[in-house]
Amino acid sequence: MDSEAKIILAFLFNRSGKTLLSEAELYLPLSMELGWLSSKESQQFVKYVLKKELLVRKEGMLSPNFSIDDIKIPVGFIPSKKTFSETSDDLKGRNCIEEIITQISEHVHQEKTKIAEEIKKEGKEKNLLAEVAALSVARKHGVDVSEWYPFVETIFFTENKG
Repeated sequence: MDSEAKIILAFLFNRSGKTLLSEAELYLPLSMELGWLSSKESQQFVKYVLKKELLVRKEGMLSPNFSIDDIKIPVGFIPSKKTFSETSDDLKGRNCIEEIITQISEHVHQEKTKIAEEIKKEGKEKNLLAEVAALSVARKHGVDVSEWYPFVETIFFTENKG
């Protein structure tokens, strides 16, 4: 995936003629101009490449963490859908609630059991799915868990049919 992600990034940076781009300058071409992704998927892709450290932040902008000149972009390049599904599949198989508890715990320096209790209480008081309660508690503590939104959204819509 990373090699195709590098090709996508090299393509976007070469196309723009810039060495620094904003997040919007990356995800808008992917969705609006090229039509390769939905806007949500393209934003997810940007988060994914940041997490994989293929991009780095410089002066509030994003820059490739590799030489785009070394990347060969095939003529007529169109990324495979597999590339983009891997950005969200990366989260599957991981325990969502446990991961969020860990992130909150590390951020606020509290024991995981206390965080788990807070999530349980939040879910009970507001009648929320445990995953949604975990996101709510994370937000309350100022922890960015936006990478989990699409995953939890999928759970929400598959478990609440009816």
